[in-house]
Amino acid sequence: MAALIDGPRLAAKSRKTKQLVVFLHGYGADGTDLIAIAKQWQPFMPDTAFVSPNAPDPCVQAPGGRQWFPLTMRDPEERWVGVNKAAPVLNGFLDAELERHGLDDSKLALVGFSQGTMLALHVGLRRAKAPAGVVGYSGALVGPEHLAEASARKGVSKSPAILLVHGSEDDVISPEALFLGAEALAQAEIPCQWHFSAGLGHGIDAAGLTHGGLFLANRFNLKLPDGVKART
Repeated sequence: MAALIDGPRLAAKSRKTKQLVVFLHGYGADGTDLIAIAKQWQPFMPDTAFVSPNAPDPCVQAPGGRQWFPLTMRDPEERWVGVNKAAPVLNGFLDAELERHGLDDSKLALVGFSQGTMLALHVGLRRAKAPAGVVGYSGALVGPEHLAEASARKGVSKSPAILLVHGSEDDVISPEALFLGAEALAQAEIPCQWHFSAGLGHGIDAAGLTHGGLFLANRFNLKLPDGVKART
């Protein structure tokens, strides 16, 4: 039986939920780490509900923090095993949240940071029906050699649109991960945009937040405030 997860939420400002954004935090953090982003994006998405579940497992290297999967060796094989083990937990949560709101995956977006980006990309690319979009901050595409296999799976619809954002001075996950991920996605004919934040370390800056919010508003086909242009 898959572990049950939950975390902090922000209800739709309009009280009429038409879209759902799920944040996936990084290694050693928890759901409170990203939910504040929802307040910055809510003006663009008043009918969107936001939730930031806590990962299922305690993080040994960060007491009080959580992890989606262990990071001991920090190698590609460990990450591949990790995202596959964590995927059923997240998929179960997503299915329950969509059912609760009466929505389908076309109204769903996944937003990850670091380890959360690894899981967001893995799950988002393999849902039976593609989410509207995936935004990945300071993360990496795990198992790029498996992309063709994922796309060819029977019953998997077209892939979600993806935005990758990374800092040029990231010393936790190399900035090169953005370009390697974008190249692998392009080779698999999966649409991908990216934004490179000059001078930024392992984090999210104002420009990255703006790009992410406008990207999702566009993916949800929302009308933006006057003078604001969405990323297409």
